[in-house]
Amino acid sequence: MPSSLYPLFHEIATAPTEEALRFRVMDGISDYFGVQRWSISLLDAENRLVSFDAQGVSDSFAERYQKIGISVDPVLKYVLKYHAPAHEELVLPQGTWKQSELYKRCCSTYDHTHIMTGPIVGQGQLIGTINFARIGYVHAFNQLDLSSLGAVCTHFSARLAELRKRSVAVSNQHFKCLTPREMQIANLVAKGLTNQEIGTELWISRNSVKQALKRMFRKLEVSSRTEMVSKLLDSLET
Repeated sequence: MPSSLYPLFHEIATAPTEEALRFRVMDGISDYFGVQRWSISLLDAENRLVSFDAQGVSDSFAERYQKIGISVDPVLKYVLKYHAPAHEELVLPQGTWKQSELYKRCCSTYDHTHIMTGPIVGQGQLIGTINFARIGYVHAFNQLDLSSLGAVCTHFSARLAELRKRSVAVSNQHFKCLTPREMQIANLVAKGLTNQEIGTELWISRNSVKQALKRMFRKLEVSSRTEMVSKLLDSLET
């Protein structure tokens, strides 16, 4: 295995897009950890799976894990609780991995002798994981593996946050032309409130709302509330 993670850190730091970030890690990470199977899963703000990249595992395993494995995965539960990497020997009594529900219901079929998972975090919550499995008669993951995966996850999380922030900034240039008060009004319009209701919410008159909307329409070069909301959709707190 390579002695230094710095080449991988550089690949992460210079990834130009979220897709490139995932692919660079998927392509390079196995050599550092001596794993035969690995994956990256990412969630959206509603904890829905938005991407799943895997090497060495079949679609049937991924589907089985999503359906059965997640609810009985003791390693994932640790990662969710502490936002720190874990492997099976860290969270289970010694020698009990093969008696666990996860092993019996998912991992035994695919010869996952040892597993390790690390957290991808954003805005204080878990938004994904990096997952490893070693197969056959191989040694378990150790403290160095945990520390190394923790470092990779830190770099990955930081770069992912940068790329997502940049993506939002690029797609929401219209946001910059509105004042904070106008953005408040736009948010309330997006929620379906009338001018009177917006005025009540913001403690301003209905006519003030009407005049503000006229200014906003001119700035955004739109002619209707629906068109305005569509243009600002990614910026609105709906």
